[in-house]
Amino acid sequence: MRIVSTLVFCLLALAARAQGVLTFEHTDHDFGKVPEGTMATYEFKFKNTGNQPIVIANAQASCGCTTPDWTKTPILPGKMGMIKAVYNSAGRPGVFAKTVTVSSNATESSKVLSLKGTVLTKEEIKATLTPAQLAASPRLVLERSSYDFGRVEVGQSPVARISVKNTGPKDLVLSTITAPCYCVGYRTAPAPIKPGQSAIVELVYSQRTVGTDAQEIKLASNDLNGDAKLTLKANVVKDLVPTSLVKESGSSVPFK
Repeated sequence: MRIVSTLVFCLLALAARAQGVLTFEHTDHDFGKVPEGTMATYEFKFKNTGNQPIVIANAQASCGCTTPDWTKTPILPGKMGMIKAVYNSAGRPGVFAKTVTVSSNATESSKVLSLKGTVLTKEEIKATLTPAQLAASPRLVLERSSYDFGRVEVGQSPVARISVKNTGPKDLVLSTITAPCYCVGYRTAPAPIKPGQSAIVELVYSQRTVGTDAQEIKLASNDLNGDAKLTLKANVVKDLVPTSLVKESGSSVPFK
C-alpha cells in the first residue's frame, strides 16, 4: 500500500511539473517620445521554456486606446511567440502608462506587460526640429479644404473621395482621423503615398444627428509639419423623400 501511495505521489508531482513556462525577453517597454497620431507598436517576444505546449487564451488591454494581438497557435516547448500591443496616440497628448494582461495555460496563468511613453503634439515636435529636418519630412497636401455632402439621410454613410498629394521627399503614411463627432473614418486603410505622387482616400461620414453639420477633421500622418485639416459639411435630414409625396403616393386616386 505504501509503494502504491508513493507511486501516485510521484506521478502527481511529475504532472504538476509538466507545464509550459512563459519566459518573456522584456515585460515592459518605453516608447519614449511619440508624435501624436502615431500608432505606436511593440512586440513582446517570449519563449516556452517548459515541457508542454502553451495556448494564449486572451490578451486584455487596460484601455480601449491599446489594441493587443498575439500568437494564436499553440507554442511548443522551445518555440517563440509574441504579444503585440498597438497604442493609438491620436488626441492623447502627454504621458501615458498602459498594461496588457496575458492569460494562458502556462505555470503563471496571468502575466502583466507594461507600456509607457510621452505623446508630443506636432507643434511640440516641430519646435525642436531644424529647417533641414522639416524639409526632409513627407508633406501632405489636400486638393481642397472642404467637402459638402449636400442632403444626407440619417442612417446613410456617404463617402467623400479626396485627393491627397505627397510633396515631400519620403513616403507619406496616413494614420488616424480626429473628428469632434466621432462620425468620420477611412473606408479602407490608405496605402503609403510615394514622393511626388497623389492618391484618392475615401472618408466615410456617419452623422446621426439631424440638422446642418460642419465638422473640421484632422488627418494625422508622418508629416512633421502638422496635421492636415478638412471641413466636412452636410444637411442631415430624417427622410430624403418629402412627406407630402409619401402621403400622395399612398392615397387612392379617384377615376376621372
